[in-house]
Amino acid sequence: MSLLFQPLTLRQLTLPNRVVVSPMCQYSSEDGFANDWHLVHLGSRATGGAGLVIFEATAVTADGRITPQDLGLWKDEQIEPLRRITQFIEGQGSVAGIQLAHAGRKASTWQPWLGKHGSVPIAEGGWVPVAPSAIAFDPQHTRPTAMDRDDIASIRRAFVDTAERALAAGFKVAEVHAAHGYLLHQFLSPLSNRREDDYGGNFENRIRLLLEVTADVRAVWPEALPLFVRVSATDWVEDGWDVDETVELARRLKTLGVDLIDVSSGGTAAQADIPTGPGYQTQFAERVRKEAGIPSGAVGMITDAAQAEHVLRTGQADLVLLARELLRDPYWPLNAAEALREKVSWPPQYVRAAHRDTPLRKPFGEE
Repeated sequence: MSLLFQPLTLRQLTLPNRVVVSPMCQYSSEDGFANDWHLVHLGSRATGGAGLVIFEATAVTADGRITPQDLGLWKDEQIEPLRRITQFIEGQGSVAGIQLAHAGRKASTWQPWLGKHGSVPIAEGGWVPVAPSAIAFDPQHTRPTAMDRDDIASIRRAFVDTAERALAAGFKVAEVHAAHGYLLHQFLSPLSNRREDDYGGNFENRIRLLLEVTADVRAVWPEALPLFVRVSATDWVEDGWDVDETVELARRLKTLGVDLIDVSSGGTAAQADIPTGPGYQTQFAERVRKEAGIPSGAVGMITDAAQAEHVLRTGQADLVLLARELLRDPYWPLNAAEALREKVSWPPQYVRAAHRDTPLRKPFGEE
């Protein structure tokens, strides 16, 4: 029996399998609201058999969006469109998760398919972003405003408020986004954090805000439901955030009631040289899992069933997160189950076509 299709229980929530839809920004919202695109995009991955569907990075404030078209949950009116989607996902036997996010200095950028790089001008709907220090991500990005103590307190409150709205919207897993060069990662990395107060400088100070936000969210997230944190294990740059720091951070997060560390990498340094390749980040998930003693999720160019099964069999992670492969094939989990000789339950609407070796007696629509 494969591990990939074994259930996983975290607190009082049981995921039906270990395949997770990694958060993938769609840049398709207006004023942060979910719409039919999100229903179809996320719903099809649940129909395709993923055990956990994590929604894209969901902004906790309007100025925390990566682009003006990002999904958000900074006001109560945004709850109901999300609840429509979480209910559909649960109806397919999957679990709905949300990634709570703030883009920091990487906010107010263009939709990627427009072919423009850097910040959206204020005259065209952009804004001046905030960050731990007034250091732009690169020359094409607007120089951010350094956050003061009131700004930090406001951000903490925003994460809590959004977590409470997420619960009302029907989410069962919450993930704090502290990776990919966004705000909480910016506080972690000495490349982006040059503060001289107790939120900058040494390791203890740089991790302070993430620990505070995590504790805040855990306090309002139900005891029965799991909390994840996504981290970038390394900046891939000398003198940046590194794997040893990630392991120690994971130990601290575990004591705060975090149930799983979702391990990615990179995003803070625009010129980082990242040696990508199949499974190139699973080594970091393994170190977190074994050295910090906390369940981990592995992500990054995982594309086939045998590879995903190997990650779990060798103890590198407890969950496997897929992104681009699930864009190419929303039914990857069902096809992977067949490849691993597991019992497959295709949606009844599709079952006649799912088994390629069973000829149809009549064409669709004539039965």
